Amino acid sequence: MARLAFALPHNLESVLVDDARDHGHDVVARCASAGELASMLDPSSAEFVVVSSAERYLTARLLTEADRAGVRVVAINDTDAGRRNAITVGLHEVVEDGATWPVIEAVLLANPLKASAPLAPAGDRGRVIAVWGPAGSPGRTSLAINIAAELASAGHTVALADVDTYSGSVAPTLGLLDEAPGFAAACRLAGTGSLTQLELERIAQRYVSSHGSFWVLTGIGRPSRWPELSASRVEGALELCREWVDYTVVDTGFNLENDEEISSDMFAPRRNAATIEALRAADQVVAVGSADPVGLSRFLRAHVDLLETIVTERVVVVMNRLRAAVVGASPARQVAQSLERFGGIVAPVMIPHDQAAFDAAVLEGATLYDVAVKSPARAAITTLVNERILPPGAAKRARRGRPRRAKAQPTPI
Repeated sequence: MARLAFALPHNLESVLVDDARDHGHDVVARCASAGELASMLDPSSAEFVVVSSAERYLTARLLTEADRAGVRVVAINDTDAGRRNAITVGLHEVVEDGATWPVIEAVLLANPLKASAPLAPAGDRGRVIAVWGPAGSPGRTSLAINIAAELASAGHTVALADVDTYSGSVAPTLGLLDEAPGFAAACRLAGTGSLTQLELERIAQRYVSSHGSFWVLTGIGRPSRWPELSASRVEGALELCREWVDYTVVDTGFNLENDEEISSDMFAPRRNAATIEALRAADQVVAVGSADPVGLSRFLRAHVDLLETIVTERVVVVMNRLRAAVVGASPARQVAQSLERFGGIVAPVMIPHDQAAFDAAVLEGATLYDVAVKSPARAAITTLVNERILPPGAAKRARRGRPRRAKAQPTPI
């Protein structure tokens, strides 16, 4: 039998307190906040504490008092904000909402040093997928968001990074706050050598979906902040992302010009360095153009610059917004013939124009999977991910990250 103290919302407390008592434990306190619980902790009172991960119930002061008293703390996470709070205060013993008492009991008994050790990545290191397109809004951001969503729905851990130094728009498209740009923060930490997986989870936001959630490193809100995204910092941030998640999808800028390097100050930061470095670091580049006469012309001209920047074999060409109204009959055939004739591009991926579905996604701040699952555009993106990005016959892999101690076998206290 163990002596337990609780600080939980009423709906959780009523269930877990009864479960603890049913398993033979002594409940010595039921507190309404972290401050109340911290003030009563004593080595002779509670041996273990179960709290919510929300800020009201879990604070740095509570952990300090628990350490002083030799009391082990376990948090129940029921929101994404709570998960970030647990990371911020430094608590790794977290179980998800809905966990049964035997699962919580197993975490209470776990070795704290062993429990907080990071889990070694399964298989190969994570892959970086860069989404690039020329000027003219061909749909880079929309495609990057929905590629990330499809990868997450396939059972992989995914991060979506906004590296556009001209018009970062991932955050507003998904309805996320972007006062503190996540990718810029990651770059600053990478520049000082202090970027870790815990820091990435602290500064990232979470797009939550029943079909597959993913992390979002938001872009710079003001274009004037582009010097924060230097080439070396971008390289360091993406390297850490490889260790953090299975796939990092990068929404890049459009500009590949290197003329600015003619400047007399060769050590000055370069505005296009973030995009160029992301493309060079990527395992695969999805090059997207708009499937209309103007978009095709822009894409073919810029595609030459792209091939001078990276290895050709890593490029998958995608023609977005395919429609007969601006191309004529058999638009897919006509676009494919134009690409092959003028650019030597074969087997491009065609994404049909579905303005209603994308409008609904922007309105809801969501992905196509969440608002228009049967959209032909979403179906084409699914095919792109399954056939051109995921390895052939790839099965769903276990999500990486810190150990899911919830799967440990409980040992009676």
